Amino acid sequence: MIRALAIVLALVTLGACSAPPPSSGDEVQRLATEIRSLGPDIDPEEADRAARIAYSYTAQLVQEYEITDPPLIHNAKVNKGLRPRGLCWHWAEDIERRLKQENFQTLDLHRAIANADNPFRIDHSTAIIGRKGETMYDGVVLDPWRYGGVLFWSPLVEDTKYEWVPRDVVLEKRRVEQYGELLPYVGG
Repeated sequence: MIRALAIVLALVTLGACSAPPPSSGDEVQRLATEIRSLGPDIDPEEADRAARIAYSYTAQLVQEYEITDPPLIHNAKVNKGLRPRGLCWHWAEDIERRLKQENFQTLDLHRAIANADNPFRIDHSTAIIGRKGETMYDGVVLDPWRYGGVLFWSPLVEDTKYEWVPRDVVLEKRRVEQYGELLPYVGG
């Protein structure tokens, strides 16, 4: 009984920690302005379209993923097969895929992972939108998972909650750790 109570208390505490920031009502325009500020060569129409899609597609995914709980509780439901999707990497993958459909000419999309080297925290994945040709470090984090379907965004350098690493770097490091360096085939 005490263990069950402790688990419920922990879940309530975790849920309370994931409250989204207050809405000002003009989030789409604020995100579009942030994307335009990435450089003078950003097409304003592309920035506006990317911001609209980021918000509308997040709302669509909330319905598709059947989000009714804070992120970590929803994760548990996904892992138990009670919900179809909604882990952070699902959000990142789906929002990146949707935005790539737009074939932006002045914007690029990146993927990043945080906490990969931290044994006390779970990995967290996100998508990042940035100026064409720039690294992800100059972009804007698009993270619908963090607040359970409410889009969080921030310039990467201002997102102090996570230390983002390029997804490819994390995955390559894991591959090497699991399989070692691949040696060239020496046949005979």
